[in-house]
Amino acid sequence: MGHVDGGQPAASLAQRSVAAVWHPCTQMRRAATVLPLAIVRGAGPWLFDDAGQRYFDTSSSWWVNLFGHADARINAALKDQLDTLPHVMLAGCTHAPAVELAERLSSLTGGVLGHCFFASDGASAVEIALKMSFHYWRNRGRPAKQEFVCLRQGYHGETLGALAVTDVAVFRDAYAPLLMRSHQVMSPDARQAAPGESALEVALRAAAQLQTLLAARHDHIAAIILEPLVQGATGMAMYDPAYLRAVRALCDQYEVHLIADEIAVGCGRTGTFFAFEQASLPDEPRIWPDLVCLSKGISGGYLPLSLVLSRNHIYDAFLDDDVARGFLHSHSYTGNALACRAALAVLDRFEQDQVLRNNRQQAATLSAALAPLQSDARIEHWRHIGMIWAFDVREAFAGPRFAERFHLAGRAHELLIRPIGRTVYLMPAYVLNDELAHWLADRVIATLNDVLSQSPSDADRAPEPPTA
Repeated sequence: MGHVDGGQPAASLAQRSVAAVWHPCTQMRRAATVLPLAIVRGAGPWLFDDAGQRYFDTSSSWWVNLFGHADARINAALKDQLDTLPHVMLAGCTHAPAVELAERLSSLTGGVLGHCFFASDGASAVEIALKMSFHYWRNRGRPAKQEFVCLRQGYHGETLGALAVTDVAVFRDAYAPLLMRSHQVMSPDARQAAPGESALEVALRAAAQLQTLLAARHDHIAAIILEPLVQGATGMAMYDPAYLRAVRALCDQYEVHLIADEIAVGCGRTGTFFAFEQASLPDEPRIWPDLVCLSKGISGGYLPLSLVLSRNHIYDAFLDDDVARGFLHSHSYTGNALACRAALAVLDRFEQDQVLRNNRQQAATLSAALAPLQSDARIEHWRHIGMIWAFDVREAFAGPRFAERFHLAGRAHELLIRPIGRTVYLMPAYVLNDELAHWLADRVIATLNDVLSQSPSDADRAPEPPTA
């Protein structure tokens, strides 16, 4: 380690970061003890710190790096765009990457969602969708429809509008006086099943509760927002797609918009490009939401990008000579050309590499390697869909600060892994092979065994980050 002029050791990159950077989702007092990893390089599913230690990125860096870090083809697309047009404002101007991306995404919905509004991050997309729904009803002469419905355990972001339809107490309660009030209805989370109750029955029970609310308040409700199939940030709660079919029918019946937040679950995570695709039954017309929010993986983890896809009739409601009837929202970097070009490279990968088919093969291998966990008495609610795996450590075994302890133990096993409470989950990049899948399963199981073998006194001590 180097020294400063006074002879004191120079601060490490992690120490400097704690001193100068306000990290997200972090109690900074604790961060001084549990230092962040100082990452200097990424390659495929691996991240490398300033000491040369490698870590497998089990969450694709908050679910964004679909094809790993420093993907050669996405790199090449960005380098080409960088020499042509990095950015131009999308108000009064346009450019090919934005147009082509909007066209290709719409085509993935069969043209049902025909218009694309660009933004920068997932919470911004949620804000846009909420505003679009509210403004649509006002433009249609129904201004009383200004309430929103969300699911318990749902997460849609931490800006004020998004937070108002989010059910994460630690975030929501801190800023409750600033938030609009929303209606919260039962989550279809299959873990709520009573003895003998199936996931389908839980989903239908949740839909019945929604129907009761819509029957009473539909004249005042603009939209319901939900995460299709998986409620991510509150613990990877998975549910039967019958719930989506029921909600679509109820929204049609009561004239309420359906907003699908595909920010975490889109781009192939659940086994289809859009998770909502799994709501459609074979041999029946495909059903779609009214508005779809997309972000995270769409740009491959390279640049901030989000978007909202809307049905044509919603777009048409804003067409008027009166500026105030147009949609009033903008971001300086809306439709950034570099970000759009990265997204086009992501879509190219899906088309050229048969990603969804390959993911099914990868998922089968990893699921087989993780099979011992399904019969492990220390865990409950083993679940899997597409390229998402999750299980909950039973409360009796977890002990204090379980998520932090698991994260630190994972580092010693070359894993970058961050549980959500007692929920351990995997959302790796789409670059697995048989060898890597077995390696990953072995390291997750070893990490679990290490953490659960700690005595209560060990668990209660402040852990030290591993040095190798």
